[in-house]
Amino acid sequence: MARPSSPASRKPLPSRPAGSPYAGDESALVVMARVLGPFGIQGWVRLKTFTETPDGLARHPAWWLRTKAGWVSADLEEFKVRPAAVSAKLAGVDDRNAAEALQGQDIAVARDDLGEAAEGEFYWVDLVGLAVVNLQGEALGQVEELLRAGGSDVLVVRGERERLIPFIADFVKSVDRAARRITVDWEAGYDA
Repeated sequence: MARPSSPASRKPLPSRPAGSPYAGDESALVVMARVLGPFGIQGWVRLKTFTETPDGLARHPAWWLRTKAGWVSADLEEFKVRPAAVSAKLAGVDDRNAAEALQGQDIAVARDDLGEAAEGEFYWVDLVGLAVVNLQGEALGQVEELLRAGGSDVLVVRGERERLIPFIADFVKSVDRAARRITVDWEAGYDA
């Protein structure tokens, strides 16, 4: 389980001032949370995280916020998982009004900052867009998104129709990121 890193153990921040626009390819950003609104009066914001654990975002001190003008940089000062909310304090956001101005904005990190997933594990973002073929070589479509359903994840595959394929070893036989293909034990005629 990832733990929030202490300020001393964080990797150095990029040499860019907070509020700098993102100059790279936007597809290299991974949305990890959304600002729900202010938390208190000292500039903290309440977050809805899309990470596996609530504190999974804490190890990334350099964030990107999606504003009306585009993605801009934001530096994380503090991060807390509290009983009432997951919250963060961003550099330069020092009061409730500044925190309210961030409400509804997505928070992303650069895909490169995620590093590599452990052996046999995958980041969802790396699966979206991969072609899906069955053992007979029939193209079933492309991964559009993933869903969490009970104890397993589900691939949403869209081709001539939508298919929901559980992302478990019984059905997913291989993931070849280099070839951008997932091979599944799933008949083209299965209903799902």
